[in-house]
Amino acid sequence: MGWFRRRTARDMAVLDMGQFTPLPRAGFLVGGAVRDTLLGRAVRDLDWLVPDPEEAAAAAAAALGTRAFALDATRGHWRVAAGGVTRDYAPLGTDLEANLRARDFCANALAADLSGALVDPTGGRGDLRAKRLRMVDAANLWADPLRGLRGARLAAELGFDLEAETAAAIGEHSGAVARGEVPPPAAERVGVELSRLLLSERAGPGAALLHRLGLLRAYLPELERAAGVAQGGFHHLDVLAHSLEALNQLTQGFPEADLALRWATLLHDVGKPDTKRYGPSGRFHFYGHDTLGAEMTKDVLKRLRLPSATVERASALVRRHMLPIPKTAREARRFVHRRRALLPDLLKLMIADREAARGPLASEANRRSYRIALSKVLEILAEPPPKAPLLDGRAVMRLLELPPGPRVGEAVRFVREAEAVGDVSTPEEAAAALKRYAAARGWGAGAG
Repeated sequence: MGWFRRRTARDMAVLDMGQFTPLPRAGFLVGGAVRDTLLGRAVRDLDWLVPDPEEAAAAAAAALGTRAFALDATRGHWRVAAGGVTRDYAPLGTDLEANLRARDFCANALAADLSGALVDPTGGRGDLRAKRLRMVDAANLWADPLRGLRGARLAAELGFDLEAETAAAIGEHSGAVARGEVPPPAAERVGVELSRLLLSERAGPGAALLHRLGLLRAYLPELERAAGVAQGGFHHLDVLAHSLEALNQLTQGFPEADLALRWATLLHDVGKPDTKRYGPSGRFHFYGHDTLGAEMTKDVLKRLRLPSATVERASALVRRHMLPIPKTAREARRFVHRRRALLPDLLKLMIADREAARGPLASEANRRSYRIALSKVLEILAEPPPKAPLLDGRAVMRLLELPPGPRVGEAVRFVREAEAVGDVSTPEEAAAALKRYAAARGWGAGAG
């Protein structure tokens, strides 16, 4: 192999290969596992190039007490998953250096033999030291349309800077995707990369990088349309810049935020471009942007093939992010009762939204009063919810002589809320309040 004769002393840096057992009989560990080991990051995915992938996978599976399965029997790709680690085995071929030079970024074009000696034909280890992400070749980025998006995600995950020529090449490719000149990657692959970026510690800067590289235009055009849409009032940024800053505020203030909350924060104002209207005085507003934004969020995340639970929760958070913060204890109790399923995530979104605004109408006094109101909600949220309603459906039907139907559900919800806000505390008080409610609604005895 020609690469072996050109190795230098610097290339002979040694990795501890004992951490990757069971080792195959022969072959090389390649790509992200080598990169992350050099960076001191946890490694959960091992990619091996070996002479006989099926034999290597079978041996590993036997050692680990599990089974190997073919990822692509025609191409000879095999996988073994055990103990939270995925091991993939692919054919070594005759030219390791050519394999590495066909990869996306120099930081990924690394290999280690079974002794731990490095193979680094493109200077990837120097890029790791410099915290730089540099393409191997522009043609490689076009070979797989996902590679530009992966570059932005890796830059966010690793805290690396994109080398200027690499950024320009990614921008050129993303522009071609946005214009429909080249086919985009599969939607689920895009969803995985975007979600991984959002889950990184640098999600805010990472999302801003997507915008600068033209990747938002290619893969999240609904959000890209928010660029340049002025807001005014409490806001000092346009809609897109505000959305990016809100995500940054969320991840800095609440690093435990899950994927649904992060998506909701990024997309919470996605409905504003289509709802901006000017009133008679010349001032503009965005009435209904929360409702439209919730539907757009659902459409975007479904398109990206995200899990349905993530889609529904992110959409619900966007739909409710404009709710007024309660000013009294009674209002706070009603707020918690009605929105408990979305709490505390809804509060985290509202805080990030508020902190990202800071426009000409914002003040420290406003921010302080906002925090005080939120603390009231959190105090009530910490209280255990009622274990059982004061009146259940059967009791409601007997009391009001109602047949089964939607009014029974409405009546039970009324009782639950009355109890939650402190209006009633006993079955007798609940019955009296419900009778008054039914009379006000015009429900006669026995009405269905």
